[in-house]
Amino acid sequence: MDRILIRDLSTRCIIGINDEERREKQDVLINLTIFADLHQAGTSDRFEDSVDFRALKKLILNLVEKSSYHLIEALAEAIADVCLKDEAILQVKVRVDKPYALRFARSVGVEIARKRQT
Repeated sequence: MDRILIRDLSTRCIIGINDEERREKQDVLINLTIFADLHQAGTSDRFEDSVDFRALKKLILNLVEKSSYHLIEALAEAIADVCLKDEAILQVKVRVDKPYALRFARSVGVEIARKRQT
């Protein structure tokens, strides 16, 4: 299956379970692998035949910046739900990283894969 990759989408949100984590927005990094049939777009060279990943990015940033989840797992699930609302997207892999969440680690992350329910 064809893929669109969005790498290192950086944003900030309230995320975490501790009081100090919930006082201020923290950095999160989002990586997406979007599975769709891109054959038509590849042959027609028409924007309308592909996934509008710019619009998708705006929807995701809006969701994340207004969110207040305790777990990055829940944030990843919400992002997957937004992606799968686009009927052209058949499957999505979402990775959410929380930089410097653990001492001595660059980041902590989760990765989920979700398919469109038929």
